[in-house]
Amino acid sequence: MSPKFTIRLEKRDQVSGFFSVASPFIALLITVCMGAIVFSLVGQNPAEALYVYFVEPLTETWSLHELAIKAAPLVLIATGLSLCFRSGNWNIGAEGQFVMGGVAGSMLPILFPAFESFLVLPLMLIFGIAGGMIWASIPAVLKNRFGANEILTSLMLVYVAELFLDWIVRGPWRNPQGFNFPESRGFTEWQILPEMFASGRTHYGALFAIIVVLVVWVMLAKTLKGFEISVVGQAPRAGRFAGFDPKKTTLFVFLVSGGLAGLAGIAEVSGAIQQLRPSISPGYGFTAIIVAFLGRLNPLGIFAAAIVLALSYLGGEAAQVSLNVSDKVTSVFQGLLLFLVLASDTLIHHRIRFIRSGNKALVGG
Repeated sequence: MSPKFTIRLEKRDQVSGFFSVASPFIALLITVCMGAIVFSLVGQNPAEALYVYFVEPLTETWSLHELAIKAAPLVLIATGLSLCFRSGNWNIGAEGQFVMGGVAGSMLPILFPAFESFLVLPLMLIFGIAGGMIWASIPAVLKNRFGANEILTSLMLVYVAELFLDWIVRGPWRNPQGFNFPESRGFTEWQILPEMFASGRTHYGALFAIIVVLVVWVMLAKTLKGFEISVVGQAPRAGRFAGFDPKKTTLFVFLVSGGLAGLAGIAEVSGAIQQLRPSISPGYGFTAIIVAFLGRLNPLGIFAAAIVLALSYLGGEAAQVSLNVSDKVTSVFQGLLLFLVLASDTLIHHRIRFIRSGNKALVGG
């Protein structure tokens, strides 16, 4: 009778500092190699396909502006998510918070189109932030009050938000002069987030992203609140002895995360789309989870990781046009990258043991 084996992960006594820093780059390199294999399997020249996907979008000024437009919401959302993840709270519902921020921020231009003032845009941004915060507070309150799993509640609220957006754009907020198309009325000059440069479409959402990165980095590195978030996530018992309230921390990180996702939502609607549509996101809220972990939950790392993931969106669009491949290629790249980042982190912190019946370790990695 053949022996039976079980696989066990054992925590390493010491973690390699070099591989802790290098693992995102290793994961990215492996992703590119696996991407070459995927392109080969669909009948494409791997070198040409990878050039189209990763290099071609960086060769034109207009595409650099598009890169900034796509990176900005990823930076905003992922920076907020990093606070949740650092504190041990798994906010998986940033996509819904993004959507509700876009909906709440669009109330003024849609319901009061004649209201044209310098106050309109700031109010839209405030409403967008509030919409995201309110949506994010639901899983936080459910966790604090009833012990509900925030992964499930935040994720389910994504579908509620998306269906609500689809209903409101096709129904009460549909443009009466839009020839029955499912979209709201277009925003006017006072209601559109201005462009930063004359050479392209980059709007001030990109500036918001930079400011948020710097503010959150300072908060985490220099303030008591940043220390509290890290302690509650890494050593909850020590946090309680230090007087930190985990419930207040949970509510705080969810509100900040939701507010930043809501800001990203209204910036996207006002700056890039300039009206409300049944779908306003290509999946920024879920992609931002990859960005957060690729950036090691550090705002500065998140900024760099967002550029890479934004490039995957542009590369996917370029591949559709130039190579005639499916738009699902983008999801394949992003999924591979997340899997490999998490796998790398697991192997850095743990070793694999193959245990034969009788508790004798055969192989250790």
